[in-house]
Amino acid sequence: MFGGNMKKAAFALLSVLCSTLISLYSTPSTTFWTPCTMDIQAFRKIHFTYDSYFTIGNKGTLSGGEAFPTDLGLTAGVLPFKKFNMEIGFDWLEPYDYPLFFNFKFGVPESALFTDAPMMGIGTFNIGTEAGVTDQYVTHLMLGKTLPKNLGRLTISGYIGNSATLKDSNRNVENTGFMVAYDKYLYKDKLLFAGDWASGKNVIGGGGFGVYYYLTPDISILMGPVWFNDKGINGKWKWTSQLDANF
Repeated sequence: MFGGNMKKAAFALLSVLCSTLISLYSTPSTTFWTPCTMDIQAFRKIHFTYDSYFTIGNKGTLSGGEAFPTDLGLTAGVLPFKKFNMEIGFDWLEPYDYPLFFNFKFGVPESALFTDAPMMGIGTFNIGTEAGVTDQYVTHLMLGKTLPKNLGRLTISGYIGNSATLKDSNRNVENTGFMVAYDKYLYKDKLLFAGDWASGKNVIGGGGFGVYYYLTPDISILMGPVWFNDKGINGKWKWTSQLDANF
């Protein structure tokens, strides 16, 4: 067994290694199904997510049951500025042949440039590691605004991705489109309604809605249905359960 000093040294070394890895490779912030959101992780904040997607009432796979690979992701804020933020992250999908995907996002918060200015951002997600299969490289421009009278937040974005991989189930190119997202607290700091949708008959085309329940200010559970624009790619609608935690 290690002595007390050895344990402290080992823990310190592990902390440094974890911090370094997270700084280099840390799922993008999302609203529900898409990364069309005003949110960007703050400096030194680390966000963990565990996402599952599965059909309901279809029994096993031989009877029409389907499920996506489970998504484990980390995102970290990496810039120490108030008026300019950046997050970097990765997703690990299991079971999947090519499980690793990277992402990053830059953004300017609301009112940072001038009074009542919208949130503005640009990001790239689904940066896969297998050429011609997962290298989707979807880049999107975002505008977001908090609506008056506590009516929630609205975000819109246009996207373009790799034409070699973003295609419909008939192999036609579907690499451009737009996304829209909305969220609003139903009960302050406890229940948050969220919904979004992405156009395009491709792997990201689709949307859904659900409710975040905050166990603590930094830990939440999200549940709700997701539908897809091309069932030949993503199959039937699915139920998602997501656990999110900030450190």
